[in-house]
Amino acid sequence: MFFASDNWAGAHPAINERLMRESTRFAAAYGTSELDRSIERRFNDLFEREVAVFFVATGTAANSLALASVERPGGVVFAHTEAHVIEDECGAPDFFSGMRMIPVDGGEGKMNPLNLKARMARYPQDAVHHGRAAAITLTQATEVGSIYSLDEIKAISSIAKAGSLPLHMDGARFANALIGLDTTPAEMTWKRGVDILSFGGTKNGCWCAEAIVFFDPDMAKELPFIRKRTAQLFSKSRFIAAQFEAYLNDGLWLELAAHANAMADRLREGLRASNSARQAWPTQSNEVFAIVPKSSAKAAADKGAKFYDWLQPSNMQDTVSDDETLIRLVTSFATTADDVDAFLDAIA
Repeated sequence: MFFASDNWAGAHPAINERLMRESTRFAAAYGTSELDRSIERRFNDLFEREVAVFFVATGTAANSLALASVERPGGVVFAHTEAHVIEDECGAPDFFSGMRMIPVDGGEGKMNPLNLKARMARYPQDAVHHGRAAAITLTQATEVGSIYSLDEIKAISSIAKAGSLPLHMDGARFANALIGLDTTPAEMTWKRGVDILSFGGTKNGCWCAEAIVFFDPDMAKELPFIRKRTAQLFSKSRFIAAQFEAYLNDGLWLELAAHANAMADRLREGLRASNSARQAWPTQSNEVFAIVPKSSAKAAADKGAKFYDWLQPSNMQDTVSDDETLIRLVTSFATTADDVDAFLDAIA
């Protein structure tokens, strides 16, 4: 019963097998192998246009380097109050980009467009003391399990374009959001005005595979130097490419995300039927947040369930009583229906 994080899951067998095959051969280093190049071209097909792709090891690196590529002296970056770039990356986006992350409030883990406009108004381009607006970043799926609709992405991108700002998407759970919306990678990104994407594979069955995708290759001219200077240019980067080859082959990545989401649906259904526990708020991806009696949480933990207690986010409507606790449950490609049912039985 492992629900602490999708990062706890291992790697999918198909990805392991591809890594094993790659380990027996020689190939050019530093991203110049034919495998690296072929997977870069595969991203063109995936997004239905020419893109520039850079492989890195972690989601934190992808977010930080993506924002570093659009750095402006005195720049500030707007993100939701609970965004990963603010709360969970130890200041790495600020450190590597040289810019500050500015929180924007909004319900369901999404930036409210009116709040975004108000925050941006405080950082005009001539605000030498306060700093100036430089970029916007949104997380898809969000940190609280919700998903920006295509119209909501477009609304944020329209604000970005009006301010001549690049829009970055943190896609650590990109595939889960894609399945949740039943749409295409192109529709959820550049067709809605996204300029740069952190494309995550690690949470969805890869061992260590993230990519920075620029939908206008001209925006990526500095990234090779930024990546090298930040120690993210792997000499054997083909092992990241090999993971992506297996990940994208025959739609495996979507199959894995669909399974994770389905297991989260099973959790949601079980919580709706529970007499003691309940969902803290509706979610759409592979994250579920539940309010459970402390005694039930302990009983589940004693039976081997792994999950995290969670701090109450801003704009949370429900209340947690003194004898209850808020927990986060994350499903993965490796979660089974038996895992879900055993957890629901444990908190019953």
